[in-house]
Amino acid sequence: MTEFRVRDVGTWHTPLIGLPGRIGDQPNQGSHPGPLSFYLLAPVYRLFGGTSYSLEVGSVLIHISAVAASLALAYRRGGHRVAIAVAAVLAVVLRGYGSNVLSQPWNPYLPLMAFVAVLLGVWSILEGDTVALIVVVVAGTLCMQTHVPYVGMVGGVVAAVLGWLLIRRRVLPGAARIDMPQLKRDGLIAAVVGVVLWLPLVADQVRHTPGNISKLGTYFQHPPAESIGLRRSVQLLFEHFNVFRVVVEAFNQADYFKSTAFTINGSAMPGAAVVLVWALCAVQAWRLRHRLLIHLNVVIAVCLALAVISMSRIFGIVWYYLMFWLWSIVALSLLTIVWTLVETMRRAWPARSVQLRAYSTVAAGLVLVASTATFSYSAARAEPPEYYLSRPLDALVGPTALALDAGTGAATGRDGRYSVIWRDAAFFGSQGYGLLNELDRRGFTVGAVPYFYTTATSQRVIDPATATAEVIFATGGYVDIFRAKPGAVEVAYTDPRSPEQKQQYDSLSAEVVKGLQDEGLGELVPTMTLNLFGVQLDQRVPRRINTLIDRMLQLGQPTSVFIAPPGTTD
Repeated sequence: MTEFRVRDVGTWHTPLIGLPGRIGDQPNQGSHPGPLSFYLLAPVYRLFGGTSYSLEVGSVLIHISAVAASLALAYRRGGHRVAIAVAAVLAVVLRGYGSNVLSQPWNPYLPLMAFVAVLLGVWSILEGDTVALIVVVVAGTLCMQTHVPYVGMVGGVVAAVLGWLLIRRRVLPGAARIDMPQLKRDGLIAAVVGVVLWLPLVADQVRHTPGNISKLGTYFQHPPAESIGLRRSVQLLFEHFNVFRVVVEAFNQADYFKSTAFTINGSAMPGAAVVLVWALCAVQAWRLRHRLLIHLNVVIAVCLALAVISMSRIFGIVWYYLMFWLWSIVALSLLTIVWTLVETMRRAWPARSVQLRAYSTVAAGLVLVASTATFSYSAARAEPPEYYLSRPLDALVGPTALALDAGTGAATGRDGRYSVIWRDAAFFGSQGYGLLNELDRRGFTVGAVPYFYTTATSQRVIDPATATAEVIFATGGYVDIFRAKPGAVEVAYTDPRSPEQKQQYDSLSAEVVKGLQDEGLGELVPTMTLNLFGVQLDQRVPRRINTLIDRMLQLGQPTSVFIAPPGTTD
């Protein structure tokens, strides 16, 4: 879905809003606020040949730009020592997210490092560095437009900072003065940039009734289900602050934030203790009158409050990516804890102040080198993101394109109009969108069924009734169903599993069936062959069974593509 919109940038169909999300019901659901991520990806996408690989390059460059901005802001705050300390934190964060996450152009992932730049930019503004206004506007806009959970986080942080600027001279007499002429100049530039970046959303709101802004407003005013609430939200916060689990996971996984997030559900006490230590260090920083630390702690405190509020609004399954940004806040909190301890020791032993500062800089440098080295090592050996999805699709696209060109079955070659339809037992059509995208890239006139006009874009819709033929993507039990359909010609088939993996799949399946029956969920068993992912989404299914289903999904299923006459899927 991202590549559709990136490919449309600069055409008559240039996107004005973000990716469709869980914002209302299909087919008329709302989308994430804005298209800035598509605009940023588009130049690199075209420069590198308009391939899926070029999207990954674009994603990496967005993160690199955010890291560069973060380091520049850190250097402006305290020279090379602060820059090295922040670089060490960034290295830990980068390794924690992992190359698979940071190279994937998925909207929950694209803003991750930009969010760090926002936090450091807000810190810089509190320090009187008005140039950071421009960084906050650009990086903050990317975050807010790309994934809707950032709207409250970024908007709330910026609003809190503006309030703090109004009162800080009263509560903190030593606060840095702001150069008013420079504030006006940088503020004007930031305002102009902000207006330009948000114009597409206004254009969409004017052109459509209802516009996407209206859909978002309605959605948040009338959520579709009961949210998890403040109590669960606080528990999630503490579970993320359980850095002891993260450290253990760091020795086992390259992307330890993601692997830890998948097992979030342990005791909240260790994390609560870490938050308490951070709070005590924040008080100590205030007593030391250390302005840099005070301002950074203000940013973190606001973020923690907003995080609790934001997470409390989650409903349904608590997906890890809805709060993936929280790991960056955890990392910055640990930085302030260590920094406060070093400053406290320096004040306690002034004769050793220079040595302590040097030792702390060397320690930060070692963390930087170690994290960067291990991150580079794992990145060099990383597979493409979600390879278990793209590898089977790669085996199907070529034969399908050849069959369409050859006029196989109901196809008539390049002059035909083809409705791409998926019946997916495993991934709710993810690979179906991939097939549509690859055929579109190869120049075929293809479209999804009208029901998916929001997700596939309105210009990539073809009603099967008006199509030359149906191109049917089928997985799992659907393969045999369409093999029995008159007129349906199977033009491509793959099963990504080895014989050993097929045995493993069958063993896991038997274990899931028994688990569902033991839980009194036997009615879900018959749906496994046609909607395994739907079984996993059922909130009654325990985590231990979902873990087994996840392993089944990643092993893969039999997958075929059929060319059939219009009406075959009716």
